[in-house]
Amino acid sequence: MALLSLQDASICYGNEPLLDRVQLNIERGEHTCLVGRNGTGKSTLLKILAGEIRPDGGALIREPGLRVAYLPQEVPQNLDGTVREIVEGGMRRHDDVEHWEHEGAATQAMSRLELDPDAPFVSLSGGMKRRALLARQLVCEPDILLLDEPTNHLDIDAIQWLEGFLPRNVETFVFVTHDRAFLRKMATRIIDLDRGALAGWDCDYDTFLRRKQQILEDEAVIWARKGKLLSKEEAWLRRGVKARRTRNEGRVNDLRALRDVFSQRRAEQGASRIAVQSADRSGQLVIKVQGAGFAYPGGPQLIANLDMRVLRGERIGIIGPNGSGKTTLLRLLAGSLVPTAGTVELGTKIQMVYFDQLRTTLNGEKTIIQNVAGDREMVEIDGKSRHILGYLQDFLFTPERARTPVRVLSGGERNRLLMAKLFLEPSNLMVMDEPTNDLDAETLDLLEEQLLAYRGTVLLVSHDRAFLNNVVTSTLVLEGSGRVGLFAGGYDDWVSQRQIAEKIAIKEAREATKPVSSAPRAKKMTYAMKQELEGMGARIEALEIEQKKLHDMLCDPAFFKKDPVTVTQARDRAAAVQHELEKLVDRWAELEALAAGS
Repeated sequence: MALLSLQDASICYGNEPLLDRVQLNIERGEHTCLVGRNGTGKSTLLKILAGEIRPDGGALIREPGLRVAYLPQEVPQNLDGTVREIVEGGMRRHDDVEHWEHEGAATQAMSRLELDPDAPFVSLSGGMKRRALLARQLVCEPDILLLDEPTNHLDIDAIQWLEGFLPRNVETFVFVTHDRAFLRKMATRIIDLDRGALAGWDCDYDTFLRRKQQILEDEAVIWARKGKLLSKEEAWLRRGVKARRTRNEGRVNDLRALRDVFSQRRAEQGASRIAVQSADRSGQLVIKVQGAGFAYPGGPQLIANLDMRVLRGERIGIIGPNGSGKTTLLRLLAGSLVPTAGTVELGTKIQMVYFDQLRTTLNGEKTIIQNVAGDREMVEIDGKSRHILGYLQDFLFTPERARTPVRVLSGGERNRLLMAKLFLEPSNLMVMDEPTNDLDAETLDLLEEQLLAYRGTVLLVSHDRAFLNNVVTSTLVLEGSGRVGLFAGGYDDWVSQRQIAEKIAIKEAREATKPVSSAPRAKKMTYAMKQELEGMGARIEALEIEQKKLHDMLCDPAFFKKDPVTVTQARDRAAAVQHELEKLVDRWAELEALAAGS
């Protein structure tokens, strides 16, 4: 028997049902990801499973005694007390042993999610409140854990901790996420919500994408055939064939049935057609940073002694723990924040757009149209005039939806709206703070394509590892104590380079702690070593030339239009060359020391 089942469940908030007589079984041990476009009803389905709302029809059936925990996107307004009280309020307590064990689990969860146990819950930011609620649900020992966008507002370290924690500590969970790396790692089953219907897929996410695409293509062919048949039969009827004849009555009835099929058809929602307008080219040097530092009054040093240059066409990602200063660094580079030390200079002919993760440029009381175009009916796109309703439909806002106030929009819709507003402005420098939050996978894919084709320069903060890997040419990492490291490539490239550096550091530490013999035997330079040393310079020079070529290639936006295999091979080769160079330089230093002592 399934832990939890939906039978013939339906719910409708508008003209078309979000759920249309759906069936769903959640079995013990499943790690299920619910996928679908923004606005299709994923959060609504989770609320039904959690018992927060009741379906209009059908039934929700639970195994007797089933414990369900639910993390919503929105923070409840009626919670009070310290963070510790909120988190521990979700624990089950059977006896003293379990009580202390669970207190330890609560303490660990709060620590890993960087929560102050004694802080008043009401004083926390929206993001930190969600963290506290996540910790509360993680320690309550549910039979099924329901998670709506659990990685929102978590930094990469916290996301990776969650990826390790969930499968070890929660047997069954259902989640909605925009984080494709998290989805790929966690999901053992995919549930697709499309046009009110549910379909289960016992496969990984990439296999699901391929199979779903094939189904949509087959569906398009079937409907095209039905459309041709309908046109043919309508033409036959218009020619005046007398339907009262017995031999034609069946054909007329078939035509009526075909009309009914088309009238009830729910076509696939059109794809978003996000397009970024590029302005005239900026100067070659976009940003020059010399000795820059920043600290808020009375606060720690967030940025210290930063020297770097940003060249036209680069796409730079910024990563680091929450609170490390990512948004601060982004604002420094964009020139909207003055450094407390050093200088940051913008180049010539800069036309900038700034994507704010708090969406402060949106007015919640105004409609979507008013936020984007004010009182204008027509907007200009790449020198051509378009009606605002047509432009907004490119961002999946129907004319009816475009006239609604922004305050009723979901998080994903607000992000799409902000993009619609910003992308009206031609630019050659795009500054984006967490642009991927709440966007569905298809919109994320399209945004990636647009940024790869963008002729300007991109600076962005993101915790989405897949997005960073696919878009950026280099990565700035806030390493603590004001240090900022610059690495070629995306997130995975940084991880690879960091692992190499850690291995070198461990090796050096071991060498430093080796006991020194009281009578060390001096190494002598052999003939083979002399030959090796003579050829070392040419090998190092060849690798440095290859390294420069690879770096220039990875900094060229056009390179990322090539097939993903070629891009991945180039990134892997860049990491391998870096590793080989480090080994050669170490060996060269060793041989030089031997030669000097001979």
